[in-house]
Amino acid sequence: MREATHEATYEATHKAMHEAAHEPLPAGDLTDAGTRVPAHARTQQDLLSRTALGVFRLNGQFLAISEELAKPAGLTAAWWQVLGAVLREPLPVAGIARNMGITRQSVQRIADLLAAKGLAEYAPNPAHRRAKLLRPTEEGRGAVDRIGPGHAALAARLTAELGDAAFAETVRALERLATALDALESAAPSAGIPAPAPE
Repeated sequence: MREATHEATYEATHKAMHEAAHEPLPAGDLTDAGTRVPAHARTQQDLLSRTALGVFRLNGQFLAISEELAKPAGLTAAWWQVLGAVLREPLPVAGIARNMGITRQSVQRIADLLAAKGLAEYAPNPAHRRAKLLRPTEEGRGAVDRIGPGHAALAARLTAELGDAAFAETVRALERLATALDALESAAPSAGIPAPAPE
């Protein structure tokens, strides 16, 4: 589902994070710009690098696992993601993209494919005439249901590996991290952090 430009950005970011994490600058040393990096700031940077590398690795692992789980149902991981986003309630493409953290264009392409294959359909949106809602068809729901047994088996194995409490805390930590990054993005104009592109 990732576009070529996204892959290039991912690779460049991954390389930079890897170098930062594995070649730490000693506390108090000068940077290329001639400024000193305090020990606590360097520690923070190392934590950020390790977090990013961990998330990149997890993303790859989950994509590979999702492809395997979705294959018997005739879906791809990307199709499953989009269908899963609208199982509870229909959403506009922009809303799906926001929830999934990917581009609107990527979701639009997948949504159109799902609709063409009869797995999803567009419905009128009372709140916005031009932004139609995407919802799964019965066939689409059936495909997602067929993933259920494999999904349940993996959940049980992962719970056995981590333990109930550690698994729940992992989820909470990831949710806190996502919320914190959302807060930074919201404060972007005053904090000097690049704001997300408008939809």
